[in-house]
Amino acid sequence: MKSPLIGITGNFGEKGCELAQGYYLSVLKAGGTPIVIPPHNDEKALLTLLDDLDGILFSGGGDINPLLLGEEPLPQLHSVCPQRDEGELFLAREAFRRQIPMLGICRGIQVMAAALGGKVYQDIYVQRTTDNGQQTTIKHSQEMPREFASHSVRIEEGSLLRDIFGKDMLVVNSFHHQAVSEAGPHLHVSAVSPDGIIEAVESNEHKAILGVQWHPECFILGGDETMMPIFRWLADEARTFSQAKYIHNTSIILDSHCDTPMFFTNDSEENAAMFGTRSDKVLVNLPKMTEGRLDASIMVAYLPQGERTLEAYKAVTAKTNRLLTQIEEIVHVNSDCVGLAETAEDILRLKAKGKKAILRGIENGYAIGRDLSLLQHFKRRGIVYMTLCHNGDNDICDSARGNAEHGGLSPFGREVVQEMNRLGILVDLSHAAESSFYDALELSKVPIVCSHSSARALCDHPRNLTDDQMRALAKHDGVAQTTVYKGFLRKEGEASIVDAVEHLCHAARIMGVEHVGLGTDFDGDGGVPGLADASEIINFTCHLLHRHFSEQDIRLIMGGNFLRAMAAANAIITK
Repeated sequence: MKSPLIGITGNFGEKGCELAQGYYLSVLKAGGTPIVIPPHNDEKALLTLLDDLDGILFSGGGDINPLLLGEEPLPQLHSVCPQRDEGELFLAREAFRRQIPMLGICRGIQVMAAALGGKVYQDIYVQRTTDNGQQTTIKHSQEMPREFASHSVRIEEGSLLRDIFGKDMLVVNSFHHQAVSEAGPHLHVSAVSPDGIIEAVESNEHKAILGVQWHPECFILGGDETMMPIFRWLADEARTFSQAKYIHNTSIILDSHCDTPMFFTNDSEENAAMFGTRSDKVLVNLPKMTEGRLDASIMVAYLPQGERTLEAYKAVTAKTNRLLTQIEEIVHVNSDCVGLAETAEDILRLKAKGKKAILRGIENGYAIGRDLSLLQHFKRRGIVYMTLCHNGDNDICDSARGNAEHGGLSPFGREVVQEMNRLGILVDLSHAAESSFYDALELSKVPIVCSHSSARALCDHPRNLTDDQMRALAKHDGVAQTTVYKGFLRKEGEASIVDAVEHLCHAARIMGVEHVGLGTDFDGDGGVPGLADASEIINFTCHLLHRHFSEQDIRLIMGGNFLRAMAAANAIITK
């Protein structure tokens, strides 16, 4: 594998852009290819650069302009470089959105913290006090050669930094009068000096982000490799990210379930703008799909289970049509960047044009009421699957959260499965009761999918699949798509991307890697730290690489398996 490309932010010197030797020598020795990012704030150029970088090192330098952080300057503020500040703050935010590994050194830790919602002391000697107002700061600007240590830092137990060095204390060099005062929402403190000054921060969302307040690059100049583990960590993470990018660039990456249409309004222009811009209202839109290198998303018309009357059926069918129309509208308005798809060939064609693909589905067979002919209607509207039920029994089958009304599939439900087979619509058994699951599995002539279901062995919830269900699904060449709804990942504590990976690994062990995938349930309460929206899809791929899945395995997991099931459903139409 090629050496990862690691950008290092340059400083302003007497003759223009400059970079201390230790930074690029340390990156080279760690196995990376360093390039200098000159200090500027041309956002378009920086975004272009980010497409190629595998990692970023934010180097040391002058003070950060407090005006950019919403503060007025204190008398103790040293020289600043607003142009460098603006460019690096922008670079850190955008790299964060793209999951690019980041290492911050001295000023660099402060840039990353400030960019991600934290705060920075303008001067620790006047702003850092104890609870009783006494100043107790040790000397943080040593008067000795840079390659020698001057004070100690304590490393937090369970931290990435502890894993990197394998110890709970380090002696470090120190050349600063500013420091991080608050880590912010995306980072947590992983090391402090004896006086409590923050000496290291790292991601609290299982991302490749690390910042240190000292200057580890200086040690290599004296032949001391004590700090090389930090640079090897950056190079390793950059190498993983480079491999993940390659997989995404040469595969179809598909999320089999999102509920973004739930956020649509009656204003079509508002919906199109919400999808076409980086709106915080939804977890799946074009910018986030681009940042996460996600090629295709199956957006569903979600229908909560309601009354089963003729009037209710008429209303829910109309709602389904309206939601499918709204999906089509947002794609039409943003057609320069996205297109509608129904097959793998459609997605490949769009990807070749540099476009994202939106597929359509229906969540809850309630949409058809008792009218079998509506399946033909919705097939013509482009749906690739229909979830037979949701949280409640309907006329098709029993739900995992229902009252076992039919004991599995109803007689009408059996007709529905057969007609879906005939039309090439995938049968989705997420939300179905076990009885419904086994009935449909036995009846269906094509593979069954569970578009967003995790493992009951790891989280005992009726919406999750038992190991026996997984084995039966794999035997029939079906696919179980791990979901990231927190309540389906763990019963207690906060779920994260680590839990989602564990569920997928468990499913792969039970079913084989050919029968698992990812169905996030984004915008339907799906999303956990580390995999919180579509921009973080590639972080999931990085975690799979860390778990030693092969490139071919990941191609199957991240889209290939689900596309195989889609192809099988379509193939039956031509027989």
